[in-house]
Amino acid sequence: MKIAVVCANGKAGQLITKEALQRGLDVTAFVRGENRSAAAKSVIKDVMDITAEDLKGFDVVVDAFGAWTEEDLPKHSTSLKVLCDALSGTDTRLLVVGGAGSLYVDPEHTVCVADGPDFPDMFKPLAAAMAKALTELRQRDDVKWTYLSPAGDFQAEGERSGQYILGGEELTLNDRGESIISYADYAAAMVDEIVKGGHIRERISVVRR
Repeated sequence: MKIAVVCANGKAGQLITKEALQRGLDVTAFVRGENRSAAAKSVIKDVMDITAEDLKGFDVVVDAFGAWTEEDLPKHSTSLKVLCDALSGTDTRLLVVGGAGSLYVDPEHTVCVADGPDFPDMFKPLAAAMAKALTELRQRDDVKWTYLSPAGDFQAEGERSGQYILGGEELTLNDRGESIISYADYAAAMVDEIVKGGHIRERISVVRR
């Protein structure tokens, strides 16, 4: 199985690349500059410049793009559109590193995590930008996409336990009432989804068991 990890130099991208390589998958890192991932093969190219030709021959493309500054937040939508357009009409699957703010907290799917009174104001612009990108992604019936949201507490330095619960559109809590996942366990869940590929055009979520 041939995998392209876009933005492989980021923290999530590096861990997803490492996890996939450890399972014997063929991984190519797409990076803007020097390849800092574990992948031996790399393509130096900005995500905004990726074309259909660049992604030809891959079974799966992982979109690990992340932007944090106000001026870059719209790129969550524009970069995802670039990748969707490049993969339009192909059998290559697109797996997207998503956000937790858009997970629903009611069975009617009318209220999201980011709508809650305790959601930090500093993260609201990011959550809104990622939710917009997800809304636009849902309109793409020409791409075999899967959107994977982390738990609410997404811990960059957490350990890999390999134990997680796969959820759906709603915020899922573990038996201790927690919504928490490490980047390493998120990477494990992402690679499991890469291998299994059972949630085409669906948003799924993951929380530590």
